[in-house]
Amino acid sequence: MSTVKDISKLIEKKAPKFLKEDYDNVGLMVGDNNKNVKKVLLALDCTNKVIKEAIENKVDLIITHHPLIFRKPKNIVKGDLLGEKLISLIQNDISLYSCHTNLDSAKLGINETLVEMLGFKSNKIIETSNIKGFEDAGIGRIVKLENKIELKEIIMIIKNKLNVQHMRVVEGKSEFNTLAIINGSGQDLFTKAKDLGAECIITGDTTYHFASDFKEMGISIIDAGHFGTEWISFFKSLEFLKDEFKDIEFIISKKCEDPYSFI
Repeated sequence: MSTVKDISKLIEKKAPKFLKEDYDNVGLMVGDNNKNVKKVLLALDCTNKVIKEAIENKVDLIITHHPLIFRKPKNIVKGDLLGEKLISLIQNDISLYSCHTNLDSAKLGINETLVEMLGFKSNKIIETSNIKGFEDAGIGRIVKLENKIELKEIIMIIKNKLNVQHMRVVEGKSEFNTLAIINGSGQDLFTKAKDLGAECIITGDTTYHFASDFKEMGISIIDAGHFGTEWISFFKSLEFLKDEFKDIEFIISKKCEDPYSFI
């Protein structure tokens, strides 16, 4: 029978921990590496709803994109949001594994999967890993098109391919040849993307002043949301697990949801 360690090793073969950003925390958050696994729940975040879902479905392992533990907690106690989650996971013998920026960066990881889902091919990485043997990994992708594409057409592609019906759009140019695609929160790479020729940036979590400045510079921005740019691409980037572990049932969470509502 396959174990947590077996699953972790395969994920880390594709997305080694050393590909993560310095601020990040990836790998096994809670549990036993030697635990046998029959059922896995996949979710972007380890919320209380997701933990309850895992308990109800008798899941052995939760795999999330965003890590539950970013920094070392000072204590783990009842009444604290993080503490309650950790205690619940331990009490119900559920392991928790997270693959975050290492999976964002990896070849065929979330960012590259997102590019392919939108029907494009990446020509360049915005911020390469600079690690020998992993030159094809890094954060953000540049897409150069032979023919110009209109902003409204890109918006319709995103709506159809990512099932995102609401997004924030900054119209710098109405048509362009070069796109930057950065899953999740990507505005720290906006300047690099612009320097690489990007005329339109697709990402999530943009802020007012970034949007204002880049509009003045003639750069269009499509903010499809952090959740929207990662929800489907996260699961697709982990589909290889189903092929390898035929003895394990993989479940996509029905309780993981965008924290934002649009009214």
